[in-house]
Amino acid sequence: MRADHAGFGMARAALQRQRGDLLCFAPVFLGFGVAGFFSLKTEPGVEAFVAASVIAGCSISVARLLRHSIGPLFAAAALVAIGFCLAGTRTYLVAGPVLDYRYYGVIEGRVVHIDRSASDKIRLTLDRVYLERMDAWEIPQRVRVALHGQDELPVPLPGAHVAVTGHLSGPPSPAEPYGFDFERHAFFQRLGAVGYSRSPAVTVGPPERGLKLAVFRLRMKMSAALQARIRGESGAVAAAITTGDRSGMGQDVITDLRRSNLAHLLAISGLHMGLLTGFVFAIVRFGLALVPYSALHWPTRKIAAAAALIVGAGYLTLSGGAVATERAYIMAAVVFGAVLLGRRALTLRAVALAAVMILVLQPEALLGPGFQMSFAATTALVAAFRLISERDMFGLPRWLRPVAAVVLSSAIAGAATAPFAAAHFNIFSSYGLIANLLSVPIMGAIVMPSAVIGGVLSLVGLSAPAFWVMEQGLKWILFVADKVSSLDGAVARVHAPGPEVLPLIAVGGLFLILWRGVGRWTGIAPIALAFTLWTQADRPGLLISPTGGLVGVMHPEGRAMSKPRGDGFVAGVWLENDGDGAPQEVAYARGNGASIVFGGQKFLHLTGKAARGASCSGSAILILNDTPDTPLTCASYIPTKLRKTGALAYFEQGQGLRRVTTREVTGQRLWNDKRIRARFGIGQKTMYGAVGS
Repeated sequence: MRADHAGFGMARAALQRQRGDLLCFAPVFLGFGVAGFFSLKTEPGVEAFVAASVIAGCSISVARLLRHSIGPLFAAAALVAIGFCLAGTRTYLVAGPVLDYRYYGVIEGRVVHIDRSASDKIRLTLDRVYLERMDAWEIPQRVRVALHGQDELPVPLPGAHVAVTGHLSGPPSPAEPYGFDFERHAFFQRLGAVGYSRSPAVTVGPPERGLKLAVFRLRMKMSAALQARIRGESGAVAAAITTGDRSGMGQDVITDLRRSNLAHLLAISGLHMGLLTGFVFAIVRFGLALVPYSALHWPTRKIAAAAALIVGAGYLTLSGGAVATERAYIMAAVVFGAVLLGRRALTLRAVALAAVMILVLQPEALLGPGFQMSFAATTALVAAFRLISERDMFGLPRWLRPVAAVVLSSAIAGAATAPFAAAHFNIFSSYGLIANLLSVPIMGAIVMPSAVIGGVLSLVGLSAPAFWVMEQGLKWILFVADKVSSLDGAVARVHAPGPEVLPLIAVGGLFLILWRGVGRWTGIAPIALAFTLWTQADRPGLLISPTGGLVGVMHPEGRAMSKPRGDGFVAGVWLENDGDGAPQEVAYARGNGASIVFGGQKFLHLTGKAARGASCSGSAILILNDTPDTPLTCASYIPTKLRKTGALAYFEQGQGLRRVTTREVTGQRLWNDKRIRARFGIGQKTMYGAVGS
């Protein structure tokens, strides 16, 4: 009994020490609930959400009663339940029809987004879609089409209704078990089909009116004007960081920026929003301080904060309102809101509040690299600079402190985001710190201020000098990216970790930063365990693509592909996840082509006519990308079977083989199973029309 009381007293004492920072744990437990929803293998029913709501309500009541002792534990339980409900609610709100077969024909719709595909082609996202021979209730809410025949023709205007003849299919399932789930990603973007066209898009209706479309057209007009004033890749980058339009950028430049760890400069996120709003805040406050009356009688700090918030909101609107930009503006709004309220601006509480707001609005953001990397960097920076400020910059001379701040911020942000970048993108930039030290100060001191000044002066036709200065800054950044990315050993390849690695790193890192007292050092244990598991992660010995079009088997020199061309996207994903930078042709030369032996078992991969004429022979397992003309009685994987299993992975285990299917990993959820969607009436004809249409 005494032991129970002692344990209760220790728990209460530990919680009391955290009182000042308990708000910082709110997004952590909210995130646990969101992650719990997405980790389920089956779609939860209404009863699961009723139970979660009851748990949340009861936990909140108990937390209020015991708020002076162990109430925070019940508050944490309530947040987990709320996170689960938020993720479920968001899932049903965005649900819509998904194309479950290959479509070829006329595709009509309204242009709501323009970007470039991985193959460097103009890509249109359309809503208000019309597809031939399909009823309205089964047509996806949005489709995305890459235009392979538009290179020499003008891009359709935003908001215009266009028609094109092309191919569409549902978003592809993961290239391998535990791989990136594009089906889920597309589902939350309301994309029900993706495809391509080899013919140009034809405008069949003028651009529609409306505030959102008017802003879209203004963005593209600003992008075109900026690229007309700043020629070449510098202009394309200028358009990307000011309007969010990357359609003018070539893949070579994007590759250089990624290899040098400067790709974050393209995303309109915390860095850009912070630089812009910080510059506006400083200029407005300095300008008001120059006027004696306003300096003495007006709350100049609050006026400057309000001006920064207004400009930031305009930047958010004109840049397209991407998830990363929304996240950045919420963070900026929290910071400047604290200034308006007379509170400390940059604290871990502000970071936590921004994270809570994003998880409430878009719970699925938790699973994306943008959310993970931006909050890893921000949390680490705030915590580190709080520690440094308490020690007065370790006694450094005043002239050295700005330099030290730049070096430290780059090093800390790089270290905090490196595990997430390596896990998601399978590369580690060896000279990323050097590239950032040479580029980020130029972005902050030259590029962004010049963009603001140029935008203001463009109203009176005097923007040329400011944009010239901006161009020189961007040329320097591109020069650094080119030189750093071309250095020997600029990029280290990293194999993909297991699914438990990033959660362990996140939990350990958050505990180290947020927990008060010596107990925080226990956060090192999950981080050490994560890296140990990462180094020991076992890559699949044999992989079969979701269409049966490609097979890859691991050899001592790397994975060998069953064919030198075709299914290039899947081949690239496999090789990247292996930590292998070889092209598909080189990987093909490592093996014996279609005849594969793995773990003592023979596999035979046949495509096209050979697949249609396949017959059982010997003990080989057949892998076909087409349905054979005659039924097979031997072990085989054909498209109809693979549509149910998804991509396959084989591992050597003891004397045999262990098989893992993608569907076993992802489960049967709204975004990947038409039967689940039918159960909820999504994409089905009802007396009220289509659910989610």
